[in-house]
Amino acid sequence: MMSKKPNVSRKALYEMQKHKKAKEVASHLDEKLAKELGTRSITIRKNDVVKVMRGSSKGKSGKITSVDRTANKIYIEKVVAKKSNGEERQVPIDASKVLVIELDRTDRKRIAKKGKESEKQWVRKDKIKKLKQLVCLKQ
Repeated sequence: MMSKKPNVSRKALYEMQKHKKAKEVASHLDEKLAKELGTRSITIRKNDVVKVMRGSSKGKSGKITSVDRTANKIYIEKVVAKKSNGEERQVPIDASKVLVIELDRTDRKRIAKKGKESEKQWVRKDKIKKLKQLVCLKQ
């Protein structure tokens, strides 16, 4: 728990360790995904598809192009602002203001269903694969 004093809380956020700061860049999941994964929120990564729920870009959705963990901001490919010279730049959006619609499913551990039973099943499957490999090598 952080302090009730705003300056102490802010300082804690600024000086937070990187591995803890990465967990702070999280967002809620779509209802369908939440039921599938058995969790309400997840850490945001590049290539996830999100929908903006708050602010001037409300309603827009797109793929995440980059994540700024130090500022707790994300950049979405379709959320842009025009500069005075006509160029477009991506607008930083706070990670808590978006809803994750689709996940980048390249990392198995990230999308494994939360809970002890599912983790045990995942570990069992890996052990079975290793045992099968060992049996094949011995023959």
